[in-house]
Amino acid sequence: MDLTWLGHACFRMRGREGVVLADPPDPKSGHAIAKTDAAIVTISHEHLGHSSLKSVGGEPVVLRGPGEYEVHEVLVTGIGTFHDDSKGSVRGRNTVFAIRLDDLVICHLGDLGHELPAGDLERIGDVDIVLVPISGGDVNLTAAKAAEVIHQLEPKVVVPMSYDPDAKKDAHAPFDRLLHELGVKELTPVPKLSVTRGSLPENVQVVALDSRAR
Repeated sequence: MDLTWLGHACFRMRGREGVVLADPPDPKSGHAIAKTDAAIVTISHEHLGHSSLKSVGGEPVVLRGPGEYEVHEVLVTGIGTFHDDSKGSVRGRNTVFAIRLDDLVICHLGDLGHELPAGDLERIGDVDIVLVPISGGDVNLTAAKAAEVIHQLEPKVVVPMSYDPDAKKDAHAPFDRLLHELGVKELTPVPKLSVTRGSLPENVQVVALDSRAR
């Protein structure tokens, strides 16, 4: 399975069963992606930066909320969560998607704004790769809360998202704060993550991806 970060919270997951695209942004949000074909599109919430089909090609099945889905032999579980730690009263609802592709489970947290309760963890199940938002502030998880959610999920691979790649060298930026929380000193971004069930690391590994945002 090949994982590519297209910018903000948008990822392309390419596997044997097809291509899954998560949270494609509207160019009006300040984020833009190149035209991308997909068989499945997941949308965590309806904010402009996460919910546009303008740059999506093909005839994808679009998943917009909680539920259990099987599309083109890809199993997807959507879990209803919130965009803030006040049960959605500030920024609304959010859907966490657990996507089983090529015998791997990729968990896209969307703009999750809180730690996960036990019931949600049970529905998500075992996670191999987690895509975690780290904008911080009142947008989504702080670095400390992101680290706690990572510890809750116990993935093998952590991929940060929803941060400014140009701010990585700022010690106060959410990216560096998360690395500090996870005990990682420095990372060199890579163009994509190519992984199989057999190549997963034994211990948790943080991977920084180059953004393809335009």
